[in-house]
Amino acid sequence: MQICLVGGAVRDQLLGIQSQDRDWVVVGATEKEMIVQGFRPVGRDFPVFIHPNTGEEYALARTERKSGHGYAGFTFFASPDVSLEEDLARRDLTINAMAQLPSGEIIDPFSGQKDLQDKVLRHVSSAFSEDPLRVLRVARFAAQFHHLGFQVATDTMSLMREISASGELGFLSAERVAQEFEKALCSQHPLVFLDILKQCNALDCLFSEFSRLDLEPLSPSMLRLKILNPAPELSFALLCQAISELQEVNTASLIQDLCLRIKMPNRYRDLARQFVRFYSFMSDFAQLSPQQKLTIIKELRLLKEPNTLPELISLYLSRDPQMTHEDFESLQRLLQRIRALSPQSFMTKGLTGAELGKAIEAAQLDICALDTKYT
Repeated sequence: MQICLVGGAVRDQLLGIQSQDRDWVVVGATEKEMIVQGFRPVGRDFPVFIHPNTGEEYALARTERKSGHGYAGFTFFASPDVSLEEDLARRDLTINAMAQLPSGEIIDPFSGQKDLQDKVLRHVSSAFSEDPLRVLRVARFAAQFHHLGFQVATDTMSLMREISASGELGFLSAERVAQEFEKALCSQHPLVFLDILKQCNALDCLFSEFSRLDLEPLSPSMLRLKILNPAPELSFALLCQAISELQEVNTASLIQDLCLRIKMPNRYRDLARQFVRFYSFMSDFAQLSPQQKLTIIKELRLLKEPNTLPELISLYLSRDPQMTHEDFESLQRLLQRIRALSPQSFMTKGLTGAELGKAIEAAQLDICALDTKYT
């Protein structure tokens, strides 16, 4: 039995990056031998085991054969006879097809180290085109490593275009698409993800909502946002706001449909909706009537979700570099005064139910009226 560290952990180590996960491959072992040693089996499609102490994943060396459509359309074969090189050969990119022995020696049958040095994202073999998910993975790696200067190899881009033309992208599950999208949104350069998909003709199929965006002018805003707040939900909201500037687009419906289609978490949907609304009224906030101010504040749930306002401010500042945090001080003071209203002070007057609600709203409107008067 031979156990090797494989994939991203080896790549990140060579790049000097701290890896989030470590994956292991086991050569020359059977499922029974793994269980006897205390490993817990979890894989259904192929034998994957959880280490009894570390909780890390250990997979038996395996080969694969295309047997259907999409990411799951493969038949896997795991056997003690499968070599380490055969296992590495089924991986997507050369920089992910390396292994490290316990001695520290790097096993690199496909020149992944050279591609790391040359900063190239290159497929391992022609079998790359059998898995449509790899289009998304390459685009995501391009986004993650863009700051290091990585580029997609020309021949790999050609294979990605072939996959796009084949119709195989349509068989990807929404969950896998969302997973890769979220990882790209976490990177420093999520627009690179969309740009690579556009270059290989995959954007219309996977994210048609973004296909009309002019990504280059949006890049400075995204870079500013990543400095202000790198959370992936904010990057998604920024993209949706940019779409809203295409006037003929119903942004609320678009955000709803997109998040439902690729199963994005509700947090992404809600923040995107809030920012599109926030951005549209903020420049004219001082001129709004007290009722309009209160209505919008409630629509944005700024009273119930106080942590949302700093996120919305970061998004606004990324889009308008002429604005500063000081420009939002009036709104912040207004919210503080409204939040300071105590329902108990009204209840002591004997108000309950609908009457209590009306009294609180009237007091909130009075605060908004004072804000309008002194703005």
